[in-house]
Amino acid sequence: MKLRNWKSWQFAASVLAPAAVSLLLVMAGVLGFVLWSTANSDRLALERETALVNKVLSEQLERVPRDQESIAGRDATVINTRLKFNQSWVEANLGQWMHDYFRHDRTFLLNAEDQPIYAMSAGATTIAEIYEQDREAYQPLVARMRELIGNNGLKAFETGVTARIPHVSDFATISGYPAIVSVMPLLSDSGAIQQDAGTHLLHVSVRFLNDSFANGLSDRYGFSEAGFSGSSVPTEGLAVYPILNEAGRLVAFFQWQPDKPGLRTLKETLPVLGFALLVGGIVILMLVSKLWKSAQAVETGRRTAQHLAHHDTLTGLPNRTLFEETLSSVLAGRSRLHPVTLFMLDLDRFKQVNDTRGHHAGDRLIQLVAERLVTATGGNEFIARIGGDEFAVICQSSVNEEDALRRAERVIEAIGRPFDIEGGDVFVGVSVGIICNTDIGAVRHDLLRKADIALYEAKANGRNRAVVFHEHMNELLQLRHTVEGELREALRRDDQLSVSFQPLFTPDRKVMGAEALARWTHPKYGPISPAQFIPVAESAGLIEALGDAVLRRALEMGGHWPERTIAVNISPAQLRNPKFQSRVFELLALTGMRPGDLELEITEGILLEDEMVTTETLRAFRAAGIKIALDDFGTGYSSLNYLKRYAVDRIKIDRSFISQLGEDQTSSAIVQAMVTLAHAMGIEVTAEGVETEKQLTVLRDMGCNTIQGYLLAPPIDPDKAAALFAQGAVRAPQRRRRA
Repeated sequence: MKLRNWKSWQFAASVLAPAAVSLLLVMAGVLGFVLWSTANSDRLALERETALVNKVLSEQLERVPRDQESIAGRDATVINTRLKFNQSWVEANLGQWMHDYFRHDRTFLLNAEDQPIYAMSAGATTIAEIYEQDREAYQPLVARMRELIGNNGLKAFETGVTARIPHVSDFATISGYPAIVSVMPLLSDSGAIQQDAGTHLLHVSVRFLNDSFANGLSDRYGFSEAGFSGSSVPTEGLAVYPILNEAGRLVAFFQWQPDKPGLRTLKETLPVLGFALLVGGIVILMLVSKLWKSAQAVETGRRTAQHLAHHDTLTGLPNRTLFEETLSSVLAGRSRLHPVTLFMLDLDRFKQVNDTRGHHAGDRLIQLVAERLVTATGGNEFIARIGGDEFAVICQSSVNEEDALRRAERVIEAIGRPFDIEGGDVFVGVSVGIICNTDIGAVRHDLLRKADIALYEAKANGRNRAVVFHEHMNELLQLRHTVEGELREALRRDDQLSVSFQPLFTPDRKVMGAEALARWTHPKYGPISPAQFIPVAESAGLIEALGDAVLRRALEMGGHWPERTIAVNISPAQLRNPKFQSRVFELLALTGMRPGDLELEITEGILLEDEMVTTETLRAFRAAGIKIALDDFGTGYSSLNYLKRYAVDRIKIDRSFISQLGEDQTSSAIVQAMVTLAHAMGIEVTAEGVETEKQLTVLRDMGCNTIQGYLLAPPIDPDKAAALFAQGAVRAPQRRRRA
């Protein structure tokens, strides 16, 4: 009977299982293709609409002055305003006509001293003080118009060379609302009335970007649910487009309901697709049901399940459950009279292997690591896989610390050799935490905790090494907890955390900006190194709050000093937060900093993660003009694939390469290759850690764009940074940004 059941199981497993898996793969493939096609179609539609929005807004910016030309360039206008001010004519033609026919919301007539002598709002004549409320918004445009007139800018129209009247128009914020403002002089179309330069009356026209304006765009260009907002966070499902004035400052956002042809197609095909999936699901359920019934008849299933409950299916090693049971048994048994040494191992750089080569290669790597562990320990110790890339070894033989470290070094050397996976070499390391127990009263949880502390120290001290637990490590752990608690308190206050700025220079020593660096001065312990509190902030979940504080103060500096690049380091945790994008735009609006002056520095690890939220956030930042820099370039994978897949504006060459310039030919060749590669791809290059004149000379000859280091300036406080900015040096010319 058992034999028949076993054969039935074999048939079911060999025939039905592949069929079921094949159906699942086909269904998953079809569904995946449909979803990809839908998303791709919607993305292309959004790109087309965004290009249309840009074109439409540019046209609207030119349409307002075209409206003004209908009345500004006429002899009658000059006669009834300058030669003899005709109030009723001005109201009817320069005010009422502009509102009723062209829908301009406000118009003003300014005299030669730029004082309002007529004002219209919402179609009705109003007091001149309404102009004074927003004079700061109008004045830059009026001043540009006066400068144009003073530079003989009206000659082309007055001599008949062009039919267009010179004008100045831009986006601006008027009475708290976004608007288009246009300034135009009143001129004689026949040339019979001559006016001295500087005496021309100016016509100022305002068109608010409100619901009425948005509805007009909707009717003309087919935008759905169009509107203007001062926030970068649109209503759910709406797309946004940032509106910048000529100075590069944010004025408002245009939002609309994007067309989604892919989603419409999906809805139309969903019934058919759902029916197909239902049929496929029924077939799979039938096959799985038959397979399950056959499996129930197999007597050996119970023993297999019992084995799987205590062993890792990938490596065949004992799992965490059996490991903990064995360790408890060892500590409670007769071996309590002898030392018990526990090794906790964690692979270094395993995640990068998974991310770059796939999970299949990662699984194969785990299998090969298990085999080497068995070989390195002679197969005489208890070895378990207790997590994804974590292993543990229980050694019951009598060993001291020196012997334990020697054994660990053999393991580190064995794991450090290359692994041949899918025809290529893969390299990983391993960190080892060791606890040599001689306490006969020790319990399992205590040993695991101490081994974990030692493992943490091994990783914190550079990885790929072994550390034996000593009691002082408990004190270090408590110190980390103390730092964490004090850091939480510092984040709630505003008198401990600060930001220093390390200036950025062109190769000819002109300051072009600065990098914002977090600093912490504790009232009791004094200055605390970033190398101490930043890793604590990352492990304790405080890095987002710390990063936000640094970003806010950096943008405040950038708002006071336009045309200066302010660089800010961004943590992976910040970029993974869906709210981070809107937070950056909110701070830009609050501080008045131009997006084009902000540079966000990220690490290669962020690109390795390839998360959707991170990718979309980086694209949104670049679309708004914010630059992206890749920090510590050359210390990680430095893959061309990342530079092609993720558009960045700058790479920062790590100081470890810069320190050898002029002394080591290999380092010089590597740095030159990095600079040449970056420039070929339209990417700027910054050199970090420049400390000697020789290094500066070599970098200047290589064509490096930006220099940073103690040779030129150390990190300085905001006041000194402002004083340095005030010296008048201008930013170096920018390379063409990649799309």
